[in-house]
Amino acid sequence: MRTSRKGSVEMPAFVRQLVKETEKRVSSFFKGGRGGAAEGEQTGEGEKEEVIPSPYLDRPVLDKLAEEGCARWGLTYALGSMQGWRTNMEDYHNCVPQLGGELADWSFFAVFDGHAGSTAAQHCSQHLLGHILATGGLGHEDDPDRVKGALTEGFFQTDKHLHAVARREGWERGGTTVVSALISPYNIYFANCGDSRAVLCRSGQVCFSTEDHKPYSPLEKERIESAGGSVSLQRINGSLAVSRALGDFSYKGAENRSPNEQMVSPEPEVCVVERSPADEFLVLACDGVWDTISNEELCAFIHNRLLVCTDLRDVCSQVIDLCLYKGSLDNISIILLCFPGAPQLSTEALHQEAELEDLLESKVAEIYDELCARGEDPDLLAVLTILASTVIPGLPPGGGIQSKRNCIISAYYQQREMHNPTVPNETEES
Repeated sequence: MRTSRKGSVEMPAFVRQLVKETEKRVSSFFKGGRGGAAEGEQTGEGEKEEVIPSPYLDRPVLDKLAEEGCARWGLTYALGSMQGWRTNMEDYHNCVPQLGGELADWSFFAVFDGHAGSTAAQHCSQHLLGHILATGGLGHEDDPDRVKGALTEGFFQTDKHLHAVARREGWERGGTTVVSALISPYNIYFANCGDSRAVLCRSGQVCFSTEDHKPYSPLEKERIESAGGSVSLQRINGSLAVSRALGDFSYKGAENRSPNEQMVSPEPEVCVVERSPADEFLVLACDGVWDTISNEELCAFIHNRLLVCTDLRDVCSQVIDLCLYKGSLDNISIILLCFPGAPQLSTEALHQEAELEDLLESKVAEIYDELCARGEDPDLLAVLTILASTVIPGLPPGGGIQSKRNCIISAYYQQREMHNPTVPNETEES
């Protein structure tokens, strides 16, 4: 895959301003209903309006964290994560391809998406698996009921331990969603708490996906209201956008109610899927991925990428870039797990990929020359806009033109250097 030049990702100014103003006004409204005063403006009582920092940067942080590994029973995996447009990186992960001992053929993977800080996500990424193993529910017998119980109890114990740490260290704010996969020789156990998501691809199709826990879902809303909360703007008390999470203890104070009856529940939804030789790959990802791409689109895209790329880290990187180019404003994290039945490198697919990239390079050259002939400035945005309205055969399914943006940008700068050999390329961070 060709890498993009710096300066290739830019949020339009009016979109940045709209996002920042909306966030500021909504936050200000729920902090006391004074929304409307501009930053630093005086309120009616002569007080200075509280300055609420934007959660977004002017330019995204594009550095990626990558990790890869394998298990002795044939699993290979890779992780990719990026801070993106958010002011802070709040995602964490846990990748354990072999649990060891009598569980050497078991694997555990999880993505933790923190909110209102990274403390909860970091803590849980270090301790969740230990609490699950401490229940003693995992073993050679692979009893689904026992394993499901162990996962649920492990989440409860992690939340309890996190609360003790929060009280000791003097913080109550912040939490984390969790989506995890525990893989045994016979089954895949999914434990989901929040709006991160797991998707299993089998025989080229979506076989299973977890359900997001949102406050407006009927059963979640019923629990929230029974615990004394409300749902407005699709959020708990107009603030928190998820209904299940570890942490968020300010939403867990309803007296005489069990942990799973609080406004925010730490109880995971646990599902078991029997393994099959037709299993291809499994994706665990935060909502920074799912906000921009559907389950079916992502499975189609990854299936296609595995035909032309053997480096799973590169596949994860391509997914991250695709989500970024499709408009994701969140941290982006993905774990890709490939089973022995995953698609293999294809000579035909490689040939088609090369033909596609040659076609894109020629299209960019045509557009560049045409704009120059009309006396217009062939800037990158103009080239991308024209190309996006052009019918291009052979684009990766599920990815479209956005998935080849790095190739297009590389071709654009080649044209720029050919037409202006003495003009240096932009080097500013984007």
